[in-house]
Amino acid sequence: MLSGRLVLGLVSMAGRVCLCQGSAGSGAIGPVEAAIRTKLEEALSPEVLELRNESGGHAVPPGSETHFRVAVVSSRFEGLSPLQRHRLVHAALAEELAGPVHALAIQARTPAQWRENSQLDTSPPCLGGNKKTLGTP
Repeated sequence: MLSGRLVLGLVSMAGRVCLCQGSAGSGAIGPVEAAIRTKLEEALSPEVLELRNESGGHAVPPGSETHFRVAVVSSRFEGLSPLQRHRLVHAALAEELAGPVHALAIQARTPAQWRENSQLDTSPPCLGGNKKTLGTP
């Protein structure tokens, strides 16, 4: 029996690895998440693609697909600066970034960089659009 909010799936695709967390931790993949995955696979042929829907940790309705974190490992990133890598990801996801996706955290690495550190970063807790940190007027 699975417990907790994190439900991960592991899929092997012709020598590539895909780790995914279902929509807002529910285990289900939503249409925006599916589109992001498909477009990144087509544009970058990643060796590793980790996609996490972090919408459930933000001030959005349940089941939303607005906040994502992605780790993309691709040989296409060889010789490119971090900015150039992010631009490739943004170009692939232009439609989603212009519409339903409010936030996208990107880790774009080469295969050698991923071998050195294969951890997907975590996002800080959401303070919400109208919440403020203690001590802030």
